Amino acid sequence: MSWDISLILPLLALLMLASGFAGVLAGLFGVGGGIVLVPVFFFVFSGLGLDGPQLMQICLATSLASIIVTSIRSVHSHNKRGAVDWQILRGWAPGIVVGAVIGMLIAAQLRSEALAVIFGLLAGLVGLYMAFGKPDWRLGQAMPTGVTRAALSPLVGFLSVLMGIGGGSFGVPLMTLFNTPMHRAVATAAGFGLLIAVPSVLGFLFLPVTGAPPLTIGAVNLPAFAIAVSMTLITTPWGVKLAHALPAMLLRRAFAVFILIVAANMLRLAVSS
Repeated sequence: MSWDISLILPLLALLMLASGFAGVLAGLFGVGGGIVLVPVFFFVFSGLGLDGPQLMQICLATSLASIIVTSIRSVHSHNKRGAVDWQILRGWAPGIVVGAVIGMLIAAQLRSEALAVIFGLLAGLVGLYMAFGKPDWRLGQAMPTGVTRAALSPLVGFLSVLMGIGGGSFGVPLMTLFNTPMHRAVATAAGFGLLIAVPSVLGFLFLPVTGAPPLTIGAVNLPAFAIAVSMTLITTPWGVKLAHALPAMLLRRAFAVFILIVAANMLRLAVSS
């Protein structure tokens, strides 16, 4: 396949800008950049003429691979401030890993259109929660254990892999609903991201993909991974600083509108393909 340089350069520029934006969002909200990177990867690869039935697998796997790097840095930074709740992380780790593996196995079997619809629907739910959720909503006064944890922890890993995201989008709301302080929830969710990304990416590395772009191992595209990681590592600290400088509720509402637009556009692309 021959690609026109006049097409490739703008798409690469878009990928760099979006990856930088994803890093800012990760610092602002603790949601991880995957919720931005997956649709951007989808748009960029589609723009290059790569519209095969496994396109979304490439987008999910490459996003999750970048989350490994950013989660390690994030956990390390938060842990230096004593913000990571290691008791929650240890208790929830087995279930999250199991859910991530199941999510990878199912994602490997689905068509790209089905995964795009799943992404759009789940992103829409995240956007609605960000838009209408109240900071004082509570389901309990402490993180659940026993049967409840055994049911919820695999669900976090499973849904996150189907979207190609880290633990923040589901982990932070879950922990705050169970009375975990926001800063501790964001820090601990970074650890969720690592638990989700590592086993799923290991599986995606051995997934055979037909019509993959150059320099792709399994379903992980190395150039897109390198660009995403380099930009998010630069811009994530900017998001952290911005989070302390701007009104939290205004940022939350703006992010909700952005995610709802992303979700609607992904559903539109999936239906029209």
